[in-house]
Amino acid sequence: MDIQVDNLDKDQVGAMIEWLASIGETENGGVTRLLYSPSWLEAQLALKNIMEQSKLHTYFDSVGNLFGRLPGTDLHGKTILTGSHVDTVIDGGKFDGAYGILASFIAVRRLFQAYGYPKKTIEVVSLSEEEGSRFPLTFWGSRNICGTYTLDRVKEVKDSAGIPFLEAMKKAGFDPEKYSSPVRDDVERFVEVHIEQGMVLEKNQKQVGIVTHIVGQRRYTIQIKGESNHAGTTPMSYRKDAVTTASQFISFLTEKAKAIDPQLVATVGRLQVKPNVPNVVAGEVEFSLDIRHHQEEVIDQYCNEIFTEFKRSAESLQIEVTISQWMDVQPVKMDGEMCEWTREIAERKNYRYQDMISGAGHDAQVFGTKCATSLIFVPSQKGISHSPKEFTSLEDLETGIDLLTEVLYKLAY
Repeated sequence: MDIQVDNLDKDQVGAMIEWLASIGETENGGVTRLLYSPSWLEAQLALKNIMEQSKLHTYFDSVGNLFGRLPGTDLHGKTILTGSHVDTVIDGGKFDGAYGILASFIAVRRLFQAYGYPKKTIEVVSLSEEEGSRFPLTFWGSRNICGTYTLDRVKEVKDSAGIPFLEAMKKAGFDPEKYSSPVRDDVERFVEVHIEQGMVLEKNQKQVGIVTHIVGQRRYTIQIKGESNHAGTTPMSYRKDAVTTASQFISFLTEKAKAIDPQLVATVGRLQVKPNVPNVVAGEVEFSLDIRHHQEEVIDQYCNEIFTEFKRSAESLQIEVTISQWMDVQPVKMDGEMCEWTREIAERKNYRYQDMISGAGHDAQVFGTKCATSLIFVPSQKGISHSPKEFTSLEDLETGIDLLTEVLYKLAY
């Protein structure tokens, strides 16, 4: 599908979503664009082409982040950065990440057509990676820009097929030997518009979500070691049953999350049992625990309370418990001033909006630790995301673009 950018009206917003989704399209109608894959590279080059058609100055940094620059008249001014990520999960949706890139491109193009060059430089960014779908790391694009990742982070990293990260990077045209730091010290503000990936806006009949915080995340592996034994000959009182203990732990952590704070979420998503045989008392269980909240002190309180109880209970049952942490992402507060400006614009345009806390991770949380950052949500139908069934209406897409356009005008013009 060819996209002509000379007449970008509301109908073409949907056409551009379909156009970008055709790159990496799956049999199920979903999209797969994994970092440094052929479909990923094709998408970045296609985006580069339409940016150039609109007279943006384009360039890649050394990890594959793509930028389309509209230079400001103030040569010594800072840069307003806006965009999202081009990669997807496997068989993901058309809107996650892609909408944020296209919305930023369309907004900047409309501003240039109406007002010419801005005072402050605006750059549209198509970030190379956010999802962690190919390699076991996330936010490769934004973390390089913000200086928290370098090539040292990926020297030993491989994908599930055993392909080294640095080899994939080189094959895509970004030779690690030519790596230079992508760190940016000129970015004054970052603005991201994204589908909600949840059902809150739709349930509340709101058009816009103004994100005030992005949750922190901690992930753990909990290992319980009891004693395998015969299911028929081992009396209940003599058992060291790892499954029973795990079920007690999971019930406890679930109820404790509800009791501490309604916005605290705790999820056990993976559970493995050994020997996993019907007629044997399980000797070992391992389960994952994902904890999220927008306040670090709430996460601290929760972890202290449940892990203290796990250890106390395990000791009384003469069972061994091991708690291993493998993710610790800090909560990030979005810029209060930018949130207020967005509210004022939404009210002036009579958009139905609400403040929100994002329970999912976004590139905005990386930028939010380095510069003033804003994250805007539009509704997701039925809250479905990371799926070919992911959908946001044309009207809601346009609302997000219109609001983003107004925000960028305030920031740059």
